[in-house]
Amino acid sequence: MVAMNRYLFKFVNKLRIRWKLLVVVLPLVVVPLFLSGGLIGYVATEQSYRGLTAASRVDLDHMASFTLDLLDSHYRQYEVYQADRKRVVLQELDALVGLAYGLVVAEQEQFKQGRLELASAQNSARMALKSTDIGGTGYLYAMTSKGLLTAHLAREGENIFDAQDEDGRYFIRELCKNALESDSGKVLYIVYPWRNTALGDSRPRQKIVAYRYFPAWDWIIAAGGYLDETYENLDFEQSSFAILKEQIKNKKVGETGYIYALDSEGTLTLHPADEGRNILDQRDSDNRAFIAEMLEKKDGWIRYPWHSLGEKSPRMKIARYRYFEPWDWVIAVGSYEDEFYGPAERLKARIISHVLLLPLLFGLVAVALVFLASKVLSDPINEMIAVIRRVKQGRLNEEMPVTSQDELGELARTFNRMIRMLRRHQAMESTLAQQGKMASLGVLSSGVAHEINNPLGVILGYAGYLEKKIPADDPNFHFIHEIKRESKRCKKIVQDLLSYARTPKPVIEPTDLNSLLEQIVEFSVNHTDLRQVDIRTDFDPALPLIPTDADQLRQVSINLILNAAAALEAGGEISLQTRLETEWVRVEIRDNGSGIASEDLQKIFEPFFTTKARGTGLGLAITKQIIEQHQGEISIDSVPAVGTSVVILLPLVREEY
Repeated sequence: MVAMNRYLFKFVNKLRIRWKLLVVVLPLVVVPLFLSGGLIGYVATEQSYRGLTAASRVDLDHMASFTLDLLDSHYRQYEVYQADRKRVVLQELDALVGLAYGLVVAEQEQFKQGRLELASAQNSARMALKSTDIGGTGYLYAMTSKGLLTAHLAREGENIFDAQDEDGRYFIRELCKNALESDSGKVLYIVYPWRNTALGDSRPRQKIVAYRYFPAWDWIIAAGGYLDETYENLDFEQSSFAILKEQIKNKKVGETGYIYALDSEGTLTLHPADEGRNILDQRDSDNRAFIAEMLEKKDGWIRYPWHSLGEKSPRMKIARYRYFEPWDWVIAVGSYEDEFYGPAERLKARIISHVLLLPLLFGLVAVALVFLASKVLSDPINEMIAVIRRVKQGRLNEEMPVTSQDELGELARTFNRMIRMLRRHQAMESTLAQQGKMASLGVLSSGVAHEINNPLGVILGYAGYLEKKIPADDPNFHFIHEIKRESKRCKKIVQDLLSYARTPKPVIEPTDLNSLLEQIVEFSVNHTDLRQVDIRTDFDPALPLIPTDADQLRQVSINLILNAAAALEAGGEISLQTRLETEWVRVEIRDNGSGIASEDLQKIFEPFFTTKARGTGLGLAITKQIIEQHQGEISIDSVPAVGTSVVILLPLVREEY
């Protein structure tokens, strides 16, 4: 109980004021009235529903059982008729094959007695076989055990050993194998699906063949025909089933209910209006696949809301469905519930209209009053929240409107005083920070430039003079060269320090970034440090013009490419890629060099930090400073001995602060 109270208070505290008022006030007014009305309605309708529910379910179950009995009776009647027909037809095919076999034996005797040549005897037998018809399209034929047709109406002389039926079965191979393994006097049978396009068949039909093997000539003598022309009498079945369907359709279920049947694929095999239609994917008004559920369970009850054409809203349906296994059908008997529960529903409607009208009216009035009170309280608070959100985004010039003298008005005035103080403090902090930074760097840069540049100039002058006077093979020439090189390095450090302290504000103009990078690549291939490096590019052609300072971006790109080259050995590769993202342009510079240790990645952008033997440690610091002035982002990902990837994100639209 304590946990539930804690959860309830936690839930209420998360709501807005107007909803809190509704949660607190409305239950006190509406709940007692609804409880009393609901109790009366429940007692009055419970007994009615209980009796009607039992009666309706018994009725539906009886109708489903009745339908199953009709279908089973028809099925058994047709099965008996079909079995009799099949027995007669098999006897006829057996007699035909026996007759044909006897004819071939007679011709063989003529040959054995010398009255006929073998070819003449076989030709006489062949003509006799081809002149016999079976049913509408059946006939006699003969073939060798290798599948060569020796007697056939249309395909004589053709080898059909590899022929397949509509299911992909090599039925001729099976026929020949069984014939060779059987006694010569035994008649065998085979049934297979076959679609004869010459006869205009649009779908496969079942074909039956009776055959017998004659070893002397290596002939398999066969008599074949379609089942629907032999023992399957479709006209009889269809007429009988049509009578059965009319009997089932005439059965009424309530006022608008009916009986229907579906096969396992969801096609209506029995329906008053939509017979032949597939409704497997049909869903009720709650988007529930109730047909698929019925076909899966096969037997049971189901309730679902259904919206019929011409009706304003869905109504609840109830159906009893049973499974008819011989045909793989699901039989369903359905009706709208309100047709069974009509009296109880009308009683309940009267109870609701008379007993619950009063609490409903009071509830509506209470809702209106609470909403009015919440509007008076919440509108000023919503205005304050909007101002606070704008201030959170950095707009410190916003202030709350003061429209009352109550606690909310006092809160607005206090907030406005706080914002004014924040504006003053922010301005002071920004000014002091900038002044302190620039003063420190300015003093350092000026002092370094004054104190070091002049002595460095003298050292470089004398070193250059001595370098010209001393021959290259002199042992001291190396030391003079080192003095000159290190002096130049010191001078570059001073210049980088001055650049970092005095980085100018970027001059923003629309820039074609792909064109700028192509120019930098053309410049880089001629650089001394890049002559043994392969530079590959992959630029996005859909890149728009972006607001940048082209000169500063050129400085950034050259610096990053030279850094990548310094990490490469001969034959290394640098790749440049641009891509358009949602709000950014992405530039990636990747190399397969030595990489950067993980402990150094955290300090890579710090001034004066370098992993190079003669680096100044200011190149990446200046690069980051330029990217941030462009409101962009830069990140480095590196794996030692694998390579380094530098990703720069530049905004498509620059924000003006």
